[in-house]
Amino acid sequence: MNSNQSVIEPGVIETDAVIIGAGPVGLFQVFELGLLEIKAHIIDSLPAVGGQCVELYPDKPIYDIPAVPVCTGQELTDNLLKQIEPFEPTFHLNQEVTGVERREDGRFNVATSVGTRFVTKTIFIAAGVGSFQARTLKVDGIEAFEGSQLFYRVKEPALFEGKNIVICGGGDSALDWALNFVGKAESVILLHRREDFRAAPASVAKMKALCDEYEMQLIIGQASGFETKDGKLSEIKVTGADGVTRRLPLDMLLVFFGLSPKLGPIAEWGLDIERRQLKVMDTEKFETNVPGIFAVGDINTYPGKKKLILSGFHEAALAAFGAAPYIFPEKKIHMQYTTTSPKLHKILGVETPVFD
Repeated sequence: MNSNQSVIEPGVIETDAVIIGAGPVGLFQVFELGLLEIKAHIIDSLPAVGGQCVELYPDKPIYDIPAVPVCTGQELTDNLLKQIEPFEPTFHLNQEVTGVERREDGRFNVATSVGTRFVTKTIFIAAGVGSFQARTLKVDGIEAFEGSQLFYRVKEPALFEGKNIVICGGGDSALDWALNFVGKAESVILLHRREDFRAAPASVAKMKALCDEYEMQLIIGQASGFETKDGKLSEIKVTGADGVTRRLPLDMLLVFFGLSPKLGPIAEWGLDIERRQLKVMDTEKFETNVPGIFAVGDINTYPGKKKLILSGFHEAALAAFGAAPYIFPEKKIHMQYTTTSPKLHKILGVETPVFD
C-alpha cells in the first residue's frame, strides 16, 4: 500500500478528505468535516445518494433519529443534503474505489473504477456493509435482456405502464412496486418462492386483497427458464413446489431479490478486518490500523458496536476531530458549538443571533 510518487499528475483531484459511501453517515461526515473547514469528496458505487436507506426502503419510516419522530429514508437523505449544502461537497457516483495506496508525502492515492483519481490527506470509509450489487436472477441466458426487458431497479416507472409485468421477490421493494403498478400496467403477477414474505404486513395484506379482487396475481414458485419470440423475452418458466413447470407470458420482468453487500477492493487495502467489518483502533477517533484512514457507520466494528444510524453520526463527529491533525498539523482545534460560535455561523452561512 505504498507509492513512491511525489508529484501529482494532471487531472488528479487534490483534497483534504475522501469519503467512501454516500449513505446517511457518509453525508453527516461531510457536515462534521465542514465545521472544521475540511473539504471533502464523496464516492459511492450506487447511482444515487442515500445508500441503503434510499436503495432499500426510501418510503419506509425511520423512528430513531434524535428529535425527528418519524421520517423516511428519502426524507432523511434529503435533509442531510440540505444540511451539508454550505460545504459544497463533490459527489462521484456510480463508481467504486478500486485502489488506495500511501504516497511518499504521507497522503493517499485513490483511484476509482471509472478512472477518477485523487490525492487526499485522509480517507473516511462510510460504506455501510460494503458496496451494494443487486442479487441477480439465476437463469442461464436471461442476462441478455437486462436493461431492455429485465430490470433490477425501477428508474422510469412510465416504461412499465400498459405492460404485462412479472415481479420476482418477497420483500418490500417487490411488494411496493407490485402495488404501485396495479391499475397502471396491463397485468401484474407477483412471483415468490414461498408463502411467507419479508415485506411490511400491511403491504402483504393489500396485495392479497388485490389478488382476491383479481386485480393482480400471486404465484408461488421459482423462475427456471424462459422463452423468446422474435429475439425478445416472451415467457418466463416457473417451477412450483409441486414440481410442475408453467409458463407466464410477459413484456417486462422485474427482479427484487435484494442487494448483496460486498467489501470488494476494501479487503485489499491492508486494513484489519473482522467478519467483513473494519476494526477501529479506539473509540476516540474511529481510526483503522492505517493512520489517516477512518471507518464510521456499519462498516466498522469495536467492542459494544451497535449498528444504528445515530451511532454512525456520533462516530463521524469524533472521526472528524481525529482527522484534523493530519490536515492542519500546526493548528490547534478548539471545540465550538453551532449555537454560539460566530465562526461556525459564518461557515454555515447563517446570522449570529443577538440576545438582549
